[in-house]
Amino acid sequence: MADKQRDDFRKLQEQRPPQHQDRQPGREGEMTPRPVVIREGYRGSGRLTGKAVLITGGDSGIGRSVAVHCAREGADVAIVYLEEHADAEETRTLVEGEGRRCLLLAGDLGVEALCRQAVEAAVGHFGHLEVLVNNAAEQHLAEDFHQISGEQLEKTFRTNLFAYFHTTRAALPHLQRGAAVINTTSITAYRGSGHLVDYSATKGAIVAFTRSLAKNLAPQGIRVNGVAPGPVWTPLIAATFPAEAVQDFGRSTLMGRAAQPAEIGPCFVFLASADASYMTGQVLHPNGGDLTAS
Repeated sequence: MADKQRDDFRKLQEQRPPQHQDRQPGREGEMTPRPVVIREGYRGSGRLTGKAVLITGGDSGIGRSVAVHCAREGADVAIVYLEEHADAEETRTLVEGEGRRCLLLAGDLGVEALCRQAVEAAVGHFGHLEVLVNNAAEQHLAEDFHQISGEQLEKTFRTNLFAYFHTTRAALPHLQRGAAVINTTSITAYRGSGHLVDYSATKGAIVAFTRSLAKNLAPQGIRVNGVAPGPVWTPLIAATFPAEAVQDFGRSTLMGRAAQPAEIGPCFVFLASADASYMTGQVLHPNGGDLTAS
């Protein structure tokens, strides 16, 4: 079954036509082919039963995959998204299809007050919070460094890094011993990216944030880890790169294709569960075999 699905993922790469979306964040409902968010045959084993999970950027892509995997493992899920309402509703349908509750929260995480409001809404709805997944991000292609304006730089850092700080700080009073914070960084934090300089800088900062916060929160029994994906077929890709580049996105990996979100979501489940009870300050690297990332 695993070999068949890997072949299917390879076929999806071959079937991907040139495409581009003119607005950020992108819309999953407009992608061809649609990303696969949960692996065929994935069986939940109750690893997150009774837990509440808050996921930023949970409407699509990796965030959607994390939401559905967590639900299949028994968790209720709250997702924060900007304004992609149709994608968010589809994620809620998928989570509720697993028999779990799903709370949708729309707003700009680059605004500190929204981060606080999202946490309070999630805790108010579920009554508790055990797992925080900081995942929301934006990126903007700039082949020439001079194209990165101060406004863009600040906006990218507000979304990709400051929101992690503000959401985590708001969540901490509600997190008890055994809770988990999981941050999405990127392979670009380790190998760099000449056309995504500001984005890569935020992802490098997230690695340092993860390691430092892990040290800070260890006495409280709260684990902090990260996931650094390589190329993944998500709306952010279709909304960032030119159509022809989107078609070829991920082909340079050792596996010859981009990952599907379904191949990334289980990393978050692992780090959120008791299976990772002796891991903190660490980063997982589902990147298709790039050995320069470590």
